[in-house]
Amino acid sequence: MNKVTIMDHPLIQHKIGIMRVKTTSTKEFRDLVAEVAMLICYEATRNLPLADIEIETPLTKTTAKEIAGKKLCVVPILRAGLHMADGILNLIPNAKVGHIGMYRNEETLEPVEYFCKLPKDAAEREIFVVDPMCATGGSAAAAINQLKKRGITKIHFLCLIAAPEGIEALQKAHPDVDIYVGAMDERLNENGYILPGLGDAGDRIYGTK
Repeated sequence: MNKVTIMDHPLIQHKIGIMRVKTTSTKEFRDLVAEVAMLICYEATRNLPLADIEIETPLTKTTAKEIAGKKLCVVPILRAGLHMADGILNLIPNAKVGHIGMYRNEETLEPVEYFCKLPKDAAEREIFVVDPMCATGGSAAAAINQLKKRGITKIHFLCLIAAPEGIEALQKAHPDVDIYVGAMDERLNENGYILPGLGDAGDRIYGTK
C-alpha cells in the first residue's frame, strides 16, 4: 500500500491558513501556491536515490552526492497545477515538465481529459503529479492512469488540500503511488467541494471568479 504523508510543518500550515481566507488577494494566493508546493516537494523528495560522484573543491578532490539516474519530471494537472509546478521548479530548476489537461464535469463530477504532453524520456524519471486540490480524487486518478498507459511507474502525487474521500479513492485506484498532502480537510459537500477548503483553486489563482 502507498504512503500518505500529511504535512505538519508550521510554515506549511501557516501559509495554507492565509490561502483559506476569502479576502486573500489573487497575487498573494498565487505566490502561496508556489511556496507551499515547494515546501511539500522538499518532503516528497526526501528518499530519492543518490549516487557518488568525484568532484574537485577549491582545496582538494573529494566524493560528493547527486540524485541518481534521470532527473525529475513535474506534471501539473491543468490549469490549477501550473503554479504548483512553478514552485517546484524554483527548488529543482533542471526538472522537466509535462502537462495533463483535466476538467471536472460539474454534473457527474467525473474527470474529462483534453490534453496530455510528456517528455519523451518520462518513463525513466521520477514523476511528480501536482494539483492543488484532491476532492473526489477522480482527476488525480485519471491523470495517473494516463501516465501508466505510457509505461510510467515511478509516480508521486502532491496536493495542497485534500478531502478524506478523495485520498481514499486515489489510494484504491493507485495503491502504488505515494501521496503528499499539505492539509487534510473534513469532508466533501453535496457539490463535491472540499470543506472547509479554500474555494476553487484555479479561479483564485487566475482571478476568474
